[in-house]
Amino acid sequence: MKIDSAVVSLLGLDPDNTSVSSSGGIGMSSATTSKITTTLPDGSKMQYFMKTGKGREAELMFEGEHASLNAIHNAVPTLCPRSLGHGKLADAPDMSFLISDFLDLSGSRSSSRKASQGMSLAQKLAKLHSTPAPIPEGYDKPHFGFPCPTCCGDTPQDNAYASSWADFYANRRLRFIIARSTKANGVDEQLTALVEETCTKVIPRLIGDSHLNHGQGITPVVVHGDLWSGNASIGTLPGMMEPGDVVFDPSACYAHSEYELGIMKMFGGFGGSFLTEYHELVPKTEPVEEYADRVKLYELYHHLNHHALFGGGYKSGAMRIMQALIARYAG
Repeated sequence: MKIDSAVVSLLGLDPDNTSVSSSGGIGMSSATTSKITTTLPDGSKMQYFMKTGKGREAELMFEGEHASLNAIHNAVPTLCPRSLGHGKLADAPDMSFLISDFLDLSGSRSSSRKASQGMSLAQKLAKLHSTPAPIPEGYDKPHFGFPCPTCCGDTPQDNAYASSWADFYANRRLRFIIARSTKANGVDEQLTALVEETCTKVIPRLIGDSHLNHGQGITPVVVHGDLWSGNASIGTLPGMMEPGDVVFDPSACYAHSEYELGIMKMFGGFGGSFLTEYHELVPKTEPVEEYADRVKLYELYHHLNHHALFGGGYKSGAMRIMQALIARYAG
């Protein structure tokens, strides 16, 4: 496979000593994944991972994934690959690309083999969630959001900054995704009404800024945003001496750390000891007795997103969560 001249320019490659081959990978349904292998002047080999896709959707996704990978990598370098760049292919201008460090996946997290003697996934995630978000340009303190849209599955998400986590979650996640669902599946008055009641009554009560941490609120931190078992594995990144726990295909934003746990709950998490180890390093937000309901509230977004993407049975899961939370908190 011929390597595109835009990629040659970005990486400074010698095209005569570089090849491109198919590589396994997941993410956007229409993306193609490849491995770039180049021979350096000293005879050693270097590998890179490339995603390509067509149209505005791919361009948007790769911009968000580039920023997501680097936000996570900058906080915890051994947790995910570094993105080296993204853009339009020169030889096929309707195609976009993303280049990252090559992640050598050597096994599954379901393996009984321990990843390494280094940091576990729980420890790495705890470090990520203990690193305060940077202050965005033009602001005087960290905000919830992200510098660009990111995609959760094939859904492009609105990450416009907000000073209030409750406002961000209500408007940028729940109201945003029910609008996407309506566009995809048609008007569902019952589902829309439940989302609106959740936004106006449950969210202020459960994750309101004056409610969490005895009124002190929460500090935004980087979250992966789509962290389930399919986006985590055992692998080796450049500079790692042995395989370790790694993640990929992020949909990052600066958020409440517990937001990360919603999709884990939806898809089964990472085993019984994972959260115990994680919460030893990142304590549950106060009030602790409402922790499980906050995780349900964050899980709700992913049910609604899957309903927007795929329709079908994901509606019932979303409705059960909302009905239970409304019964408990909307009185």
